[in-house]
Amino acid sequence: MQFVTMEPKDETPFMLWGLDPVFSAFARLYIRDILQMTESTQVPGIYFYNSHPIYKVDVLGTVVYKRERDDFFCYGVDDSTGVINCLCWKNDLLKETSVPGTRQTGGAQGGFDPLVEMRKLQRARQSLCCVEIGELLRVRGPVKTSRQQREISASVFYKVDDPVMAAQIAWMMEVPELYRQCYDRPLQLQSNNTSDASVSSISKATNIIRDFLNQKSVAKFRPYEVQDLLQPLILSQPPATSGDQEPVAGPSGCQQLRQLLKEALKTLQDEGLIYRKVKSQDEVYSVTVQDKELVIAVKDVIRQDSKREKCKSN
Repeated sequence: MQFVTMEPKDETPFMLWGLDPVFSAFARLYIRDILQMTESTQVPGIYFYNSHPIYKVDVLGTVVYKRERDDFFCYGVDDSTGVINCLCWKNDLLKETSVPGTRQTGGAQGGFDPLVEMRKLQRARQSLCCVEIGELLRVRGPVKTSRQQREISASVFYKVDDPVMAAQIAWMMEVPELYRQCYDRPLQLQSNNTSDASVSSISKATNIIRDFLNQKSVAKFRPYEVQDLLQPLILSQPPATSGDQEPVAGPSGCQQLRQLLKEALKTLQDEGLIYRKVKSQDEVYSVTVQDKELVIAVKDVIRQDSKREKCKSN
């Protein structure tokens, strides 16, 4: 399998990698993405997913093949997106067949024999690390490329007992959320004062409109009715400047106010606080908690569902 390396000009300088929280964490990526990650040209063994530098991962999957050597296990782990080879090194306990210095005795009658308990602990440890084909395995460790094959050199690995698939369901719900919130968002290391100020203004505008709707118990409103509330935020923003601190041309105050209002209303819609019943040129927003018709409709749906046989049987 041929792997792709990034162009030097497309890479983040290695001195800035530590600013990305993903770099110091075990990234919970799909195996498909681990196999397709591009390798760094600056530091071998470092890979990039969507500009995030990654060198250690955390995977959960089913064992589809197994090889055992004196010093390590070699497991093929499948998470339904791909299969990756996991090199799991044995520690001293796994290499030993019995605890050194012990004799196969029953121990003191009615007493505590530490050697017997040590053997029990060793067998329990071996049962977690010796995984068979078809069982669930969790592996954490750095990513390596050996003989044109990408693999995980496990620092931690253990069998996961999951009879009702609770661990797999929790994993399938958590990983997509990590992709949405972190991995699929491009890395932005350099601070942008204009962007930071914009985000702060949107947050302030959202709070102003939210407080107004709660205090006045507003049921419906149009954008121009709350636009003046955001005027102080536009007046308090400093003028845009260029690199030599000279003012530069930018959008007018009215344009900034309309854009800020648009972003704030979109945020409130995403939160479910407001919504539009009919999308038309006349923008009318309804406040969710104040909409009596919506409350009645929800109650009707619940009432109809409660009449079904499945609800009566419960």
